[in-house]
Amino acid sequence: MAIPAVLAVVPLGILFILSGLIVNLIQAVFFILVRPLSKNMYRRINKIVAELLWLELIWLIDWWAGVKVEVYTDSETFQLMGKERALLICNHRSDIDWLVGWVVAQRSGCLGSTLAIMKKAAKCLPVIGWSMWFSDYLFLERNWARDESTLQSGFQQLEDFPLPFWLALFVEGTRFTQEKLLAAQNYAASRGLHSPKNVLIPRTKGFVSAVSHMRSFVPAIYDCTVAVPRNRDPPTMLRIFRAQSSVVKVQIRRYSMQELPETVDGIAQWCKDIFVTKDAFLERYFCKDSFSDLQQQDIGRPKKSLFVVICWICLLAYCIFIFFQWSSLLSSWKGIAFSATFLVLVIIVMQILVQSSESEHSTPVSIPPQDPTEEWFL
Repeated sequence: MAIPAVLAVVPLGILFILSGLIVNLIQAVFFILVRPLSKNMYRRINKIVAELLWLELIWLIDWWAGVKVEVYTDSETFQLMGKERALLICNHRSDIDWLVGWVVAQRSGCLGSTLAIMKKAAKCLPVIGWSMWFSDYLFLERNWARDESTLQSGFQQLEDFPLPFWLALFVEGTRFTQEKLLAAQNYAASRGLHSPKNVLIPRTKGFVSAVSHMRSFVPAIYDCTVAVPRNRDPPTMLRIFRAQSSVVKVQIRRYSMQELPETVDGIAQWCKDIFVTKDAFLERYFCKDSFSDLQQQDIGRPKKSLFVVICWICLLAYCIFIFFQWSSLLSSWKGIAFSATFLVLVIIVMQILVQSSESEHSTPVSIPPQDPTEEWFL
């Protein structure tokens, strides 16, 4: 049964914000004291610290809402996942594609070393955005003149990354909506391109830059295709907070980086061809209800996230009890007013986080004036 949003958001928000601020503080301390001495040591420590926060979101999907993530891939790829560096490209179908990716990464043992290329505003999100910044996520301004150097610098810094990592890139540049699909179809018709039905036209500049700079030290590209059955409501952060379940299907195909063309135009065309294939794959699934010819892998539901959340609840409950006992905060009107203000701030912060994940608050529709590869590579 669905839980009223406010009844879930307040206690979950208190848990997430307080534990998140503790994690952010620990990350900041190690960033100041350890990173200047050894960047690789900092990254190893930060992987463990960041997971203390990110596992709470895994718990939301796995144990609170019971969202089922089904992974389809071949056995060889499944064995390599989490054991090698990889560039991930994926269609941006739902509000929580990034969180689904975290679930798959957690099952593969590389949650804390999962990275993404994101818009600059994301690093300002309270708690979660700050943790991403400390974890070497790449944040761009959607202005190629400035972002090209940011990407190059970010890719160079990943060359000596001490752990297997995944770098995620949503090459459509924005989340899928019917309005954006119509804009993409109109653009495709005007240029004689393939008219998509289930994906948007990929913006390939960021992908070309990633392949060109990381070809020598990243051996694989994971082509991920995400879909939600038509008879199930797509998961959103608000639905997850309400403990409403769903199903998300993920197909992963592995390509060797060395298979890709050497030229800029060749790499861009490879990406476009992948999305034409992805579009046909999704059309076949939605028409025939047959998702993949690859084997469904058993990714289980590890108890690690549940254990972490229980530990956080016990720690925070004890600290809050001691604080109220010491301060007698609720014995005065000022204390009550302070507590009420804190609860309001929790609701506001959680509202910001929920809204930031919603497709209607993503990049607005815009028709590229020239080549779509010139625009929106996030």
